[in-house]
Amino acid sequence: MSKYDFDTPINRSGTNSLKWDIKDGELPMWVADMDFAAAPEIIKAVVDRARHGVYGYSVIPDEWYDAYINRWKDSHGLIMDKGGLIFCTGVIPAISSIIRRLTHPAENVVILTPVYNIFYNCILNNGRRVLECELTYKDGEYSIDFAALERALSLPQTAMLLLCNPHNPIGKIWDKDTLSAIGSLCKKYGVIAVSDEIHCDITDPGKEYCPFACASEDCRDVSITCISPTKAFNLAGIQTAAVYIPDRKIKNRVERGLNNDEIAEPNAFAVQAAVAAFTKGGEWLSELRRYLYDNKRVAAETIDAIPDVSLVRGEATYLLWIDCTKLARGGSHKLAEHIREKTGLYLSAGEEYGKGGESFLRLNIACPRSVLLDGLDRLKKGIELYR
Repeated sequence: MSKYDFDTPINRSGTNSLKWDIKDGELPMWVADMDFAAAPEIIKAVVDRARHGVYGYSVIPDEWYDAYINRWKDSHGLIMDKGGLIFCTGVIPAISSIIRRLTHPAENVVILTPVYNIFYNCILNNGRRVLECELTYKDGEYSIDFAALERALSLPQTAMLLLCNPHNPIGKIWDKDTLSAIGSLCKKYGVIAVSDEIHCDITDPGKEYCPFACASEDCRDVSITCISPTKAFNLAGIQTAAVYIPDRKIKNRVERGLNNDEIAEPNAFAVQAAVAAFTKGGEWLSELRRYLYDNKRVAAETIDAIPDVSLVRGEATYLLWIDCTKLARGGSHKLAEHIREKTGLYLSAGEEYGKGGESFLRLNIACPRSVLLDGLDRLKKGIELYR
């Protein structure tokens, strides 16, 4: 018997929700935003803070540092020290600031594609060059082409690697050996590795991720790790995250940048929400992971039965990556638009995620089972009509 309710749909209309800003009859399963209420323990912490009634400037207390340090030590095996940990308002604001402060205009930032589309914004909007290193896709599995990666990292104009660990949108958990090999190349060529690990707590039951910073000494030396409770605990609107940098010289540069960019100061609820998530939200998170895993199995049964499409098996995130190569030869935007027009189902087109994503769709399954089944019915119908 579940202690928490993930089955009851919650009406999000009238809440200024980006995800649910849609036409009547449409079903959004695109942006990485869950349709579940936050853990009651987190809600209580936020409500208790709200009841105080004064929402002035906040500082970062020791309990915030302890929550992160203990969580990553106990759950992920990463030993962090307080001196390397910095509060920030979000992973993406932090990545943009880090790119601005640690690279120069027109330098290369390497990404492994297909990858989270906002990485492109962070790089291009800051006047840097995107250097795509396409992942190898064979027999439904993704791997890194290390020869291509070394060529990219060895270029004199390359200053940074932006890594997604676990990897969005493919749901891949990079193993320790793979991360260690990446770190060795970055150390060899003097490239800083920024690891976005926001999805790290959303792994299948029994599966764990390896933080980039503890894969090897080389990884630790070149790493900047971006972490947050917002994805796993559905707290994106609270704007609370952290950056961890073991190397003090790199840390000092990052910290100055975050402060200069005014993204190192918490709002009145950011500390309480994060502390409650990491210290009291463990049981809720365990049940969520089981629920999402069951959603994945339900989705896989439907998708595998649809001719000409296949599901890429991932072990992390609540985002499914659907191979539509046999249908979407001209690009997945057309297919995604068709499905939305004919059925109201709103998906993400794989082209948004760069090289290698052109014939894929991304589907968000972080919703009550009844909503998922509705979405899968729409997906099946939309593909049948497209075929």
